[in-house]
Amino acid sequence: MTSSEDQKYGQVVIDLNAVIVAIIEGQPKVLIVQHTPASLNAFNQSIGNTSRPADDILEVLPFGPFYPLQHRTMESSLRSWVEVQTEREIGYVEQLYTFGDAGRDMREIEGGPRGVSVGYLALVQDTGPTTIKNAHWQDWYRYFPWEDWRSGKPALLDAHVIPALEQWIDQSSNPIQKKERHERTCITFGLNNMPWNDEFVLERYELLFEAKVVLEANQPNSDAGKNFYCGAAMAFDHRRILATAIGRLRGKLKYRPVIFELIPPAFTLLKLQQVVEALTGARLHKQNFRRLVEKKGLVEATGKMEEQTGGRPASQFRFRREVLTERNALGVGRK
Repeated sequence: MTSSEDQKYGQVVIDLNAVIVAIIEGQPKVLIVQHTPASLNAFNQSIGNTSRPADDILEVLPFGPFYPLQHRTMESSLRSWVEVQTEREIGYVEQLYTFGDAGRDMREIEGGPRGVSVGYLALVQDTGPTTIKNAHWQDWYRYFPWEDWRSGKPALLDAHVIPALEQWIDQSSNPIQKKERHERTCITFGLNNMPWNDEFVLERYELLFEAKVVLEANQPNSDAGKNFYCGAAMAFDHRRILATAIGRLRGKLKYRPVIFELIPPAFTLLKLQQVVEALTGARLHKQNFRRLVEKKGLVEATGKMEEQTGGRPASQFRFRREVLTERNALGVGRK
């Protein structure tokens, strides 16, 4: 481009974000990297649109640049730097979405190019140490505590989240806007006899962002985000990227056998059910789940027993790979 075209159309830099998911001790975990604001260089003291004290710790998803001259595809570039940094190969990878909203990147705010991130979802089983400095596995419900219904409806919804949204609805003096806000809240949070949709993770987060309930949407010294019900904040728009990944994975469970990318080759049906429950944030009926698995021919017995169950020995199973050529709908979700 010429300099005049640069001024007219602008420039972009492309980063690749990895949402790396694993099941650890029965919980859904995501690999998070912790930084001080100074260590993020050009992004110094930013978390979304919010300045933070210099000694704060900012949490981000692993990310790296895309070098078009070094890699033929974005996915190969992502695999390359993730595998170098984690010292292990990653298996299942899929592209999530391209995040390029204006103002999401401090480089643009400070007069630089627009920052565009291409998000990817990666599923792994090996969760050993990595060479990524300050990388930790974190429970993804730490960022979205209202999404975990395994012990029933989270108390924080009625105690904090819904009242905050009702206040936001009432703040509108425009009847049409007030009605629209109310309808969106009912649909995304399952109010007024609307069902709770476990796939609406992104929609719920974006509604809370718009209502300025979460820290990333607020200005410094805001009271939002000081209580746990808002969930842990992430730098830039990385919590939005993580919400996209969780919603995508929950939806995928219902029609593709991606669950088997997260568990060992041999497993009990109880362990399989517990992993599905951990990812969807909902309890499943034991017998209905087993009938679904058997009906779809997803597993086969190994002929071995697992002794470490805390009770009677349980039969071990494995994924029956032949099913990939037999059926189209291969999920283990609730539908």
